[in-house]
Amino acid sequence: MDVTPEVRQELTEWLYHEAELLDGRRFEEWLALLADDLTYEMPVRLTREAGGGEEVAREMAFFRDDRETLRLRVARLRTEFAWAEDPPSRTRHFVANVRVRPTDRPDEVEVRSYLLVYRSRGDAPQAELLSGERRDRFRRVGGTWKLCRREFVPDQATLGLRNLALFI
Repeated sequence: MDVTPEVRQELTEWLYHEAELLDGRRFEEWLALLADDLTYEMPVRLTREAGGGEEVAREMAFFRDDRETLRLRVARLRTEFAWAEDPPSRTRHFVANVRVRPTDRPDEVEVRSYLLVYRSRGDAPQAELLSGERRDRFRRVGGTWKLCRREFVPDQATLGLRNLALFI
């Protein structure tokens, strides 16, 4: 697929819309943006000396989900058993440095972006930050874009979060 300025703008707007849905806790609407065969994962970042090899452990992950496990996570948030999110977090997803590239498939594109998630909880004065790079793959399905793969590579090797009860 050709990456025209229109395609780049559509996907940038898609990412902004996704951030709005996640920050507004409109998770069911967010799920509708995802392809049925989605893979959604966050591998572990490694700290290596210069020239010491791969900086990401792909065989280990903070989470490795598909569309169904994400649906179950969303459903659980709507119950009284989501203790990690009671009271619910307040988040802001900041998306930047969006780059769109063609792939070997005519109906798919690769989109890389930087993400900063700001989260505050309850009345705590300190906030939590999570930053990294999203490596996404989008597929055109019936005239609309669906996210079919997301890999979020965190900048931190040790996360400074109390839990991972959030979506990236």
